[in-house]
Amino acid sequence: MTRKYVLVLSLFFLIISVISSVTTYADKGRPYYEETGEVVWDINTKDKIIALTFDDGPHPQYTAAILDLLAKYDAKATFFIIGKNAEKYPDLVLRSFSEGHELANHTYSHPFKASVAELQSQLRKTKEIIYSITGFSPILFRPVGGYYNDQMINAAVKDGYKVVMWSWHQDTQDWKQPGVNKIVQKVMKGTEPGDVILFHDGGGNRTQTIKALEKILPELKKQGYTFVTISELIKIKQQQEQVQ
Repeated sequence: MTRKYVLVLSLFFLIISVISSVTTYADKGRPYYEETGEVVWDINTKDKIIALTFDDGPHPQYTAAILDLLAKYDAKATFFIIGKNAEKYPDLVLRSFSEGHELANHTYSHPFKASVAELQSQLRKTKEIIYSITGFSPILFRPVGGYYNDQMINAAVKDGYKVVMWSWHQDTQDWKQPGVNKIVQKVMKGTEPGDVILFHDGGGNRTQTIKALEKILPELKKQGYTFVTISELIKIKQQQEQVQ
């Protein structure tokens, strides 16, 4: 092996090492953000509590049906609202809030790619819309598609938000319309205390989601689970940490 070849090879590995360190720095990852408390996926608890979350609404048909089911089983949920949908259906936003559910920010137009400045603008606009309807300012934000980077999180936190994801094993993928039974099985096989479960009440046909909830809600309640909002889940976590 020539000296020149060794030098080139060493330089190559040095570049790879630098790139790797930059990549790691650019995405600090779940352990870091759970430690800071800036992002929530789920909580570690023995209490049989779970948080149901719904993205992309409100929708005049599906959100209303979901609210009926939640009321039937005395379940609270968190709705990650798209601003432009809230403008169209303010009555559903107000109903959700009035019935004790939590309202959260899911941007104004659901962009999969957005600059930090655009994200902040979308969050601000949606916050103003929700406040104008309910008098409540959302403090939770879920990134579109679950995609985030450090800059996005820093901007959201700076604007007073806590970022909310979901339990990795509780993405129902109901937006793909995989079938009612698959949605039910995904939830029932994986449910653990402290889970955050991802559903959708807008963005497409959510008939399967509603039919799945008709089976999921009574069964989980039968198993002793209580359905709480994300803020309630966070509060429980904080209380448990104070006791420890």
